[in-house]
Amino acid sequence: MPEFAWKAARANAEIVEGRITAATQARAMQQLRSQGLTLLTIAEAAALAPVSSLMADTQPSGLGKLFQNDKITQVDILALSSELSIMLKAGLALDNALRVLIGMNAKPAMGRLTQTLLADVKGGATLSKALSKHPEQFNSFFINMIRSGEASGQLSDVLERLVEHLERLKALRESVISAIIYPCILLGVAVISLVVMLGFVVPQFEVLFNDMGDKLPMATRIVMVVGHAFTDYALIMGIVLFFGFLIVRKWWNSATGQRWWQAKALRLPVLGPLVLKYNLTLFARSLGTLMGNGVPLMAALQIAIQTVGNGNLRQALETIPPKVKGGGKMVDAISSCGIFEPLAVNLIKVGEETGRMGTMLLELARIFNTDVENGVKRGLTLLEPLLIMVLGILIASIIVSILLGILSVNDLAV
Repeated sequence: MPEFAWKAARANAEIVEGRITAATQARAMQQLRSQGLTLLTIAEAAALAPVSSLMADTQPSGLGKLFQNDKITQVDILALSSELSIMLKAGLALDNALRVLIGMNAKPAMGRLTQTLLADVKGGATLSKALSKHPEQFNSFFINMIRSGEASGQLSDVLERLVEHLERLKALRESVISAIIYPCILLGVAVISLVVMLGFVVPQFEVLFNDMGDKLPMATRIVMVVGHAFTDYALIMGIVLFFGFLIVRKWWNSATGQRWWQAKALRLPVLGPLVLKYNLTLFARSLGTLMGNGVPLMAALQIAIQTVGNGNLRQALETIPPKVKGGGKMVDAISSCGIFEPLAVNLIKVGEETGRMGTMLLELARIFNTDVENGVKRGLTLLEPLLIMVLGILIASIIVSILLGILSVNDLAV
């Protein structure tokens, strides 16, 4: 029979590990659980050995540890939430589950954060109150979800739904980021190609064309002037571009810059509808998840609006809570803000009439999410050949200009 290596937690949060022989992995898990253990990992020993040795060899050490990133990311928070949900669902008390997580964290910053949460919980604070002391890592959406779980006594179930929500948002962000990587690479190749052509290739022909003067074709003269300026003033151009980048970046991140580019982004032909639907996906998913977990409508609205990154859209959505608070219907408030399409309005109307608002909002988020992913793919299908074509035209123009100059030299020689 195969042998399985396992790691588990006792009820007192003690981490234990060992090996067990069983006919199948399911039978091994059953035997361990019958001993009151909460399984953390289990794998066949024969397959685990080489993986363990490989992992040991790839652990950062020495200079590698110096450059190891200890910053807490949203991926770390997602992992913490998922592991805590598993611990609580397995029957561990909250303080014991946090104590187990401290020993499981490979990143020191996460270990310190979990240690702080454990200290607050042991001091009598609720988990939501302990989390609220760390707004950089846990936003109001996260905290209110936990608070709703504490109020209903279903913290493990709420954590499970929270993890599902965070995973979907992460998948949406990653799909958008992954989609723009290739165009960025193409743009980088275009810039490098032009630098090489103007900085190194074009100057090689300067000696050949020196005596031609005005007899050179206009296209050749323009390319030679640009190449000459590029080589003579490369340092100055680099300094100007660097400081220009810093100034534009500072303005871009300012309140004025944010308002300007966020407003412009919504008006762009292809990008505008995608930006709108991406932000509405965040709003609908957050609002639907909060309402599905018992958070009051007004509180859920305020929290969901803050998840929208575009300031112009957020300002439009902020007109909804006062109308609902004044006794108006949700569908009327949604319709009057002017940013939701008829499909969204009808789904919200159905949800309000049937008492399934949370479910309808999540369905709306799913539809918007699909539209965003398909729209990004369609946009990139057009953008990639366009970038290649522009790059080809620019390089071809430089080459043709040089060839025209060479032909002019030959004509004069004849």
